[in-house]
Amino acid sequence: MARAMFKYTKMILKKVSFDTNLFCTEVKKAMERLLPYEIEELKVFIESLIKINPDLRRCSVYLV
Repeated sequence: MARAMFKYTKMILKKVSFDTNLFCTEVKKAMERLLPYEIEELKVFIESLIKINPDLRRCSVYLV
């Protein structure tokens, strides 16, 4: 079940990566819902999205 949430979160983050505000909102939600080891994987995934869209870097403050 939790793995499904991780995959769903990645899909949503890809879809909203065009809008920094939406992206930040979804990152905050993900930090509340995912397991600790999934959060570590999510950080790697978000870093790859930041390379494509540098504006998303401001949302990385929620990854702490």
